[in-house]
Amino acid sequence: MIDITRYDDREIRCPKLGNEVAFAYCRREGGELPCQRVIRCWEDFFPVESFLRDILSPEAWAAFQGQTPPDKLASLLDLAAKARKRRGG
Repeated sequence: MIDITRYDDREIRCPKLGNEVAFAYCRREGGELPCQRVIRCWEDFFPVESFLRDILSPEAWAAFQGQTPPDKLASLLDLAAKARKRRGG
């Protein structure tokens, strides 16, 4: 059985958020799916693509691969909304 939390404590600077994040965040940033950039960001640190293929169901892997990145404005508005929620309003 695969330990899905094996890499969760590793941290790198997230180009999307602009600060340090743990792989645990990247692994489930999209709700049930990893961040769209997870392979690009983590491929130099461990075999992230094969790890994700092992832990995701075939359906989840297909959904992950089929994601289309949001445009920059939509992404910024989403991040601002999440920040407002964290601040309580």
